[in-house]
Amino acid sequence: MGHRKKHAPKRGSLAYSPRKRAKSILARIRYWPKIEAEKPQLLGFIGYKAGMTHVFTVENRKRSSNYGKEIITPATVIETPPMLICAVRAYKKTPYGLETLTEAWMEDPPEELERVFTIPEKFNTEEALKKIEENLDKTAKIRVIAITQPKKASVPKKKPDIMEIEIGGGTIQHQFEYAKNMLGKTITPAEVFKEGQYVDVAAVSIGKGFQGPVKRWGVRILQHKARKTKRGIATLGPWKPPHVLYSIPRAGQMGFHQRTEYNKRILKIGTDGKEITPKGGFIKYGIIRGPYILLSGSIPGPEKRPVKIRYPARPPKQISETPPQITYLSLESPQGK
Repeated sequence: MGHRKKHAPKRGSLAYSPRKRAKSILARIRYWPKIEAEKPQLLGFIGYKAGMTHVFTVENRKRSSNYGKEIITPATVIETPPMLICAVRAYKKTPYGLETLTEAWMEDPPEELERVFTIPEKFNTEEALKKIEENLDKTAKIRVIAITQPKKASVPKKKPDIMEIEIGGGTIQHQFEYAKNMLGKTITPAEVFKEGQYVDVAAVSIGKGFQGPVKRWGVRILQHKARKTKRGIATLGPWKPPHVLYSIPRAGQMGFHQRTEYNKRILKIGTDGKEITPKGGFIKYGIIRGPYILLSGSIPGPEKRPVKIRYPARPPKQISETPPQITYLSLESPQGK
């Protein structure tokens, strides 16, 4: 046999160009799915990534060759302290998209909210809620503005992360009543999601700074006698068109990009984080004290990064009715202590 040339296409999808830094460390959710439910339901939540572990679960996908057997699954732990519902916001539909009708804030928002923006001295909650109720016939969507409580997590910050969460299910009237009852109260992940459910995760990936084309795009290293450079690219493209095409792999920012990953399965929703914290705590994070979510697989971002969790935009067609059965959860120290 003759020598076969190694075929290795350039890595890195051009679909994600331009690869520049995310605007904010908190990911943006641009789409909320419609859900079929009689009762109104919040469609999202924020947690803080703590780290990874592995679990043994019983495979319950009927078509799997391992059906009924014990399999090992990598899992991510997200600490999810209760979120406080600070405001209700109503939207109307216009030819130019959704437009805010009005919003109603809770009477005495917590002091930490001052770290995000300047709070007015007094909110007229009753009047604002009445205005939303009068305009329910024009209202297309009801969302709540919720804030995290990082002081209840092992995250070294006081400034809360703020998120607008859509309410799905029921009629607009039901959604408004639900939001009105929730205003000023806290909500836990167990009230939003259930075990075994699939969710989408949006987060900003680990930042790697300015990197060359070999690390950033996976291009080939040139032979050692190459002119001028080895870790560059051999050509910037043709003479015509007389400019460098966007598809040419160049050096630049790598990481700290927003990424949304679809269909991560919730393996467990717990209330006491100590039952999941490994010996010596999670590296670069610490001990989980409150509620948490255990997700199957990995998610974008480093430890302590805020992660937005949302109802699935395109869930799998076949979903097992029963939550996954966990037979073993590793609490071994990752440092071998």
